[in-house]
Amino acid sequence: MRLNRFLALAGVSSRRGAEDYIRKGRVTVNGGLSTDLATQVGPSDQVKVDGKTVRTQEFVYLLLNKPADFLTTRSDERSRKTIYDLLPEDLPNLAHVGRLDKESEGLLLLTNDGDLAFRITHPKFKLEKEYLVTLDREFQPEDSAKTKRGVYLAEGRARFDLIAKVNPRQVRVVLTQGMKRQVRRVLAALGYKVKRLQRIRIGPLTDQGLRPGQARLLTKAEVGLLTERRKKLSVARVSLRRAAGVDQKRLSVDDSPRTLPQHSEKRVV
Repeated sequence: MRLNRFLALAGVSSRRGAEDYIRKGRVTVNGGLSTDLATQVGPSDQVKVDGKTVRTQEFVYLLLNKPADFLTTRSDERSRKTIYDLLPEDLPNLAHVGRLDKESEGLLLLTNDGDLAFRITHPKFKLEKEYLVTLDREFQPEDSAKTKRGVYLAEGRARFDLIAKVNPRQVRVVLTQGMKRQVRRVLAALGYKVKRLQRIRIGPLTDQGLRPGQARLLTKAEVGLLTERRKKLSVARVSLRRAAGVDQKRLSVDDSPRTLPQHSEKRVV
């Protein structure tokens, strides 16, 4: 296989990121420096990155329902709680795909598959993320069009793909952008304060049956849906224009998801 794919399978980086490692002379094959992107490697070849041997590994895809007050980071210099405190200790080194701020709740995907992480986070793939947002006051119907036109932030124009009122102080929001604290900042620009923010869907993946603090492995069917083209990826789009409060359509798969036990000493109650 090509060297960049080997590095991606080893969890070093996405294929595109692996190409940067190769170009910068950080990769050796069987003791020799390799800067050729077309280099082919096999199971018997010894590949090192920055002097450390890397090997291909099985990919793991984990869906976590993050509670509030946990940081989306591996460690914190102030010893605050992080999402990794919620995971079993025997998992491989998993990177979080995107993030939720400390106060926010809901779904996060963790994986050692760099290619899939790139697909999920890159704007060109337009993967939908859906949020249930509780506000400090009633949402006004005239503000709906403003959120879809967009609000100008420091990074550029931030907009919602869809917004629908659930009850006077709750809305559902669908995004395909990924600016920092986008939901909170757009609503703040319109005079609202977000009291609670929950991410309830990532593409076809929902929070059904996953309590706060719990994590589960994705099924093969779910991983397949995440890697399909955009036109097939919207199978779980919620009908937000219907009457508020109707149960969200859920994704059905043939093989049932398996919920993982939480860390025995750091279980969330």
